[in-house]
Amino acid sequence: QVQLAESGGGVVQAGGSLRLSCATSGRTFTIIARDWFRQAPGKEREFVARLPWSGDAVYVDAVKDRFTISKDNAKNTFYLQMNSLKPDDTAVYYCSTIVQGGASYWGQGTQVTVSS
Repeated sequence: QVQLAESGGGVVQAGGSLRLSCATSGRTFTIIARDWFRQAPGKEREFVARLPWSGDAVYVDAVKDRFTISKDNAKNTFYLQMNSLKPDDTAVYYCSTIVQGGASYWGQGTQVTVSS
């Protein structure tokens, strides 16, 4: 299993930046993809970004050129750098990992609120 814990959420004005962190522990060597999702009030959870074990990162169109997903292997942590934030980015953000065999694991979520 893999355990995940997000941090870094908060309240920011439109145009500002935040960096979310997702600390992983457990069988981290089995991770084949690292993802960020978000869920806005009254909406379904949506995919935001993926960092695969190999290959380029993938982003939903709404965040391309504003958000960057990255990782620090030494810290077993991956990140979501969010720039030029908009009120529409307000949501609970979740990190997730997919491991060998196809199972997925989720963090508890962190609130991001962007004020206009």
